[in-house]
Amino acid sequence: DPRNGFLMSNDTATSRGVLEPIDRIAEVLFGLIMVLTFTGALSVAEAGRADVREMLIGALGCNLAWGLIDGVFYLMASLADKGRDLATYLAVRRTPDPQEAERLIAGALPPLLASVMEPAELAALHQRLKKLPDPPKLARLGKDDWLGGLGVLLLVFLSTFPVVVPFVVMHEIAPALRVSNAIAIAMLAALGAVFGRTTGRSPWLVGIGMVIFGALLVAITIALGG
Repeated sequence: DPRNGFLMSNDTATSRGVLEPIDRIAEVLFGLIMVLTFTGALSVAEAGRADVREMLIGALGCNLAWGLIDGVFYLMASLADKGRDLATYLAVRRTPDPQEAERLIAGALPPLLASVMEPAELAALHQRLKKLPDPPKLARLGKDDWLGGLGVLLLVFLSTFPVVVPFVVMHEIAPALRVSNAIAIAMLAALGAVFGRTTGRSPWLVGIGMVIFGALLVAITIALGG
């Protein structure tokens, strides 16, 4: 469709993408917190195999449900982003005032990029946008948006498995819980290290901080009945 020439219709230009690193970290962290509220509430002294089975079903079902919900929220946010881009583009095309058009273009750019744009460059962008074909009437989700929503679902749901696998393969609950907790700590540390590298901070320090942060979140969630 020639109307898809505008940037908002180009998934690689304005879509939220098929999950950026921060998105992936956040979704895995969310899934981990959810499953740890189940394993953390398991009593080693009193729990039997029936309790473990109930915990496994609850953890998997909860993360599947929240993965679906989070995926829908992701798609809603993607559609809102595209709708905002489309509204900006239409406003740029309709305004008779070149300076107003350039102000709208600058407002749609990332702040750092907008701060270094010269008036002549904004004017050139304005002229290029005016030459594009008419945009679609409504913003639409693209392939990358649907893949991103599916990625959210899978990350939240699949993050459950490493933590609950010890309860499946080990008969004794106490050792299984220790192994499960060790896996969860390792995953939290790894998430923190990735987040640290992404934000230009020490992977080791952020990894340790993420373990502490995750433990606090789990404790608060359990205390509040989550």
